[in-house]
Amino acid sequence: MKIAVLGIGGVGGYMAGMLGKTDSTLTLVARGARKEALQKEGLTLHSDLNGEIKVKPDRVVSSDEVGEQDIIFLTVKTFGLEQACDEIRDKITDSTIIVPVMNGVDTSDRVRKALGKGIVIDSVIYIVTFLNADYSITQQGAFATVKYGIKKKGVLSDEETEALDKVTKLFKEAGLDSKLSKDIEADIWKKYVLNSAFNVETAYYDNTIGELQADKVKSEEYEELVRESYRVAKAKGVNLTDADVDEVIKKFYAYGPELTSSLQRDLRDGKNTELEIFGGYLVREAKANNVEVPISERMYEGIKRR
Repeated sequence: MKIAVLGIGGVGGYMAGMLGKTDSTLTLVARGARKEALQKEGLTLHSDLNGEIKVKPDRVVSSDEVGEQDIIFLTVKTFGLEQACDEIRDKITDSTIIVPVMNGVDTSDRVRKALGKGIVIDSVIYIVTFLNADYSITQQGAFATVKYGIKKKGVLSDEETEALDKVTKLFKEAGLDSKLSKDIEADIWKKYVLNSAFNVETAYYDNTIGELQADKVKSEEYEELVRESYRVAKAKGVNLTDADVDEVIKKFYAYGPELTSSLQRDLRDGKNTELEIFGGYLVREAKANNVEVPISERMYEGIKRR
């Protein structure tokens, strides 16, 4: 198969490093200095889970050179999703498989709307990974798990079932820790409930997790942020449970005290941020479903003013 990975940051670089071990034709889509480095040196993945991996892709190209592919992995920042879709739209056929591996709960819906063709597979990844100054990728910790499926009420079409079978086979060949989800919408929301509280509160106070843990008021706010996201999910008909909420809150108190969030770091560095994914989406969906989320709203508006 012909496979492309669009967006060679932490997650995209990890996926590309693992996929490079298969017999598929691998194309990496990048730009600027990152593209030049990948063309010259290939991609290096430093993985706690899988060891040192060096990949020499078949092609490293700009988005206008990608050509038709069998599977395209979208791993860009969420604020660049529509632009990425615009750049590859004329390369997509009805049988192209598109797999967004990104933050947010509406990412795949946005891809379906933006492209209007292809078979879009929903996914969520649990991973700690980042891009280094030399454009190598580091994956930390003993986990890097992808869950995937298709959000759809009713029976999947033959084409959708075949697409899932192809992705399952590809992940297995690549040695990716992956699981075909029975309820991918619930799995995506489980991570979102965790991510929205983690990113929003660390960014709002510009605190490490340890600083939040040590402050009783801030810890209680964190727990309520989790519950606010949960209530929005339930109002939207997502199959989450009280046990899922308890699990997310328990993880907060188990985090290492030095942890910061991507939203917090991007704000510090003056970069574009995913605030609209972690805060704005939740606030808007809460209003649309008549759910009160006062802490989420206060923190979202506070960060937005900054």
